[in-house]
Amino acid sequence: GIGQAGEYLSKFWPPETGAKFLNTTLEAAAETLAISIGGTALAAVLALALLYFAASEELIGAGGEWESTSARHRAARRTLHIIARALLNLFRTIPEIVWAIFFVFAVGLGTFAGTLALGIHNAGVMGKLYAETAENVRREPIEALRAAGASRFTAFVYGALPQASPQLIAYTLYRWECAMRAAAILGFVGAGGLGQQIEISIRMFEHPQTATLIIELFLLVALADVISGYIRRKFT
Repeated sequence: GIGQAGEYLSKFWPPETGAKFLNTTLEAAAETLAISIGGTALAAVLALALLYFAASEELIGAGGEWESTSARHRAARRTLHIIARALLNLFRTIPEIVWAIFFVFAVGLGTFAGTLALGIHNAGVMGKLYAETAENVRREPIEALRAAGASRFTAFVYGALPQASPQLIAYTLYRWECAMRAAAILGFVGAGGLGQQIEISIRMFEHPQTATLIIELFLLVALADVISGYIRRKFT
């Protein structure tokens, strides 16, 4: 089948360079970029919102052995911890493509469905990464704040998050790179962007157009890699 494969691949060259088509693809590329940024931002917000509740009692309660809590308070804290962990598990268990199909039916075709799909799935992935990062911070700053009378939440925000923030930023940027590729896949189910244009080109056997779209997707991912690398170096 080598000859057949070579003949098929030759149909992709040269890529389509017509001005009208390029204008269409540039708009689709902008949509893909917007979906990836919006989805990653939504995921980061959700992951941070659940981080305090998803953290273990060993981290949240560090330095607070002097504080007496009722059985009702401990049960409430445990219940919230289980709910937060269950939500994160649910978010990342369902793939982006399935979330996209759900949101396409819920909110309609287009970039909004893709943004929601990426945001919900990545919230589960990033929430787990955030929680594991927080578990590995040094306990001394938290214990010092608690000894000075700070509440659990205050000690967590000022004692744990500053230590974990460089790693949290690195994970967020990495997931943004992943979201860029995933955003293209979501287009195959009507979530907009380059993926939707690639699906149309493949279905219509427009191989030169497909080649152009794949090149643009590669350039977008490369751009995301350069930007995230620059930001990581600045924070390091």
